[in-house]
Amino acid sequence: MSGTAAATHRGPGLFMIGLLASLAGLMFGLDIGVISGAQQFIETDLHVSDQAMGLIVSAMMAGAAVGSLGCGWASAALGRKRSLIVGGIVFVIGSIGCSQAGSAESLIVWRFVLGLAVGVASYTAPLYIAEIAPEAIRGRMISTYQLMLTSGILLAFLSDTAFSYHGHWRWMLGIIALPGVLFLLGLLVLPFSPRWLLMRGRRKEAHEVLMGLRGGLRRVVDAEIDDIDRQLKKPQQGWGLFRSSPDFRRSVGLGVLLQIIQQLTGINVVMYYAPKIFQTMGYAVEAQMWFTAAVGLVNVLATLLAMAVIDRWGRRPTLLAGFGVMAAGLAVISWTMRHGAPATHGLQLFTVIMLLVFIAGFAMSAGPLIWTLCSEIQPLKGRDFGIAASTVTNWGANMVVGFTFPLMLSGLGSSRTFLLYAVLNALFIAFTLALVPETKGMTLEAIENNLMAGKPLRRIGR
Repeated sequence: MSGTAAATHRGPGLFMIGLLASLAGLMFGLDIGVISGAQQFIETDLHVSDQAMGLIVSAMMAGAAVGSLGCGWASAALGRKRSLIVGGIVFVIGSIGCSQAGSAESLIVWRFVLGLAVGVASYTAPLYIAEIAPEAIRGRMISTYQLMLTSGILLAFLSDTAFSYHGHWRWMLGIIALPGVLFLLGLLVLPFSPRWLLMRGRRKEAHEVLMGLRGGLRRVVDAEIDDIDRQLKKPQQGWGLFRSSPDFRRSVGLGVLLQIIQQLTGINVVMYYAPKIFQTMGYAVEAQMWFTAAVGLVNVLATLLAMAVIDRWGRRPTLLAGFGVMAAGLAVISWTMRHGAPATHGLQLFTVIMLLVFIAGFAMSAGPLIWTLCSEIQPLKGRDFGIAASTVTNWGANMVVGFTFPLMLSGLGSSRTFLLYAVLNALFIAFTLALVPETKGMTLEAIENNLMAGKPLRRIGR
């Protein structure tokens, strides 16, 4: 039975299940966005230095790195559903803890706890969605995770704006526990992953779950179970393959570099510190918050556009265009801020527009494409290892960027800081030309064959 046929005969609850699981992305986005608007009020209330604020912001990423390291084992031992439930519980506890923090030190601890939940959810939710979705619509369903992430950032920015009028930073940090509770309630009705059930030898339950997901068509379900059985006979050999195969080490290395590059574009500098950036442009608190909400809106709209064109334009051309747009946008911002805040209202507004251009450039290119490439370039037997390595790297690089930006802003100044990120984006154009393959329209098997045959990385695709 073909993937298209399987997609045609799907149960009515499939998209609802996928949407519910992707709410993990919403929680991830909420946590990224919420700290942005709360910072200036935390600094005043808790007397926080630039270094301490960097630790408060980056503690979440440190927790996420730890959480993502352990969740491969947890998702296999407990199951994808139970892992998501654990992540949801920790998310709610961490959110409430952050809202009650009485010092910078306790806020750092609770942000780390919150990061553990984000690390589990960011690894497990896409995995769960991939395992319940028919092949023909898997890409679209997994893309809902990225869309929910950007939507979470926008909702957090809007929530921060509402609470900013009275400086209620504790409400900003605590309100995200509410979607966490709703997520937990929704998880109770999710089925277990049929792939995980088969891994555990629970064939009857796996068959029942797939019958519900595939509209009750036995031939479709039997064919899918046969496919899963064949895949399970090829066990993961990540560490052993990494030690024995220089070609696999090349693909892991490329995945790691791509994730470092994604963070060094400067995207999370904007997501974590948008109000502070708008403050350096000379805007008052209310304008800072509304412009921050505009950042979230552009991020969502550009992600929607990326989902529509990602498989038509190709990976390399889209990345090259995105890095070019981001480099140009940040270079212009650096120029307008070379003497401090822009001198005129028109120049201020132009600087904001260029920041939004930068956001759109990222959301259209490096945002979705780097995650796509990291999953496409890894061979089957080492895919779990390769993706885990790139995911942990993402969080580590994210933590470094989140910690260093306020120090760079105070030490180098806003103009030089943005110029540095502009130069990095320009360098990433050369990196893409030299190493990044074009994988559009290529099967994973063909990419793997080219990789393991020793072809240059940029030629393992088309």
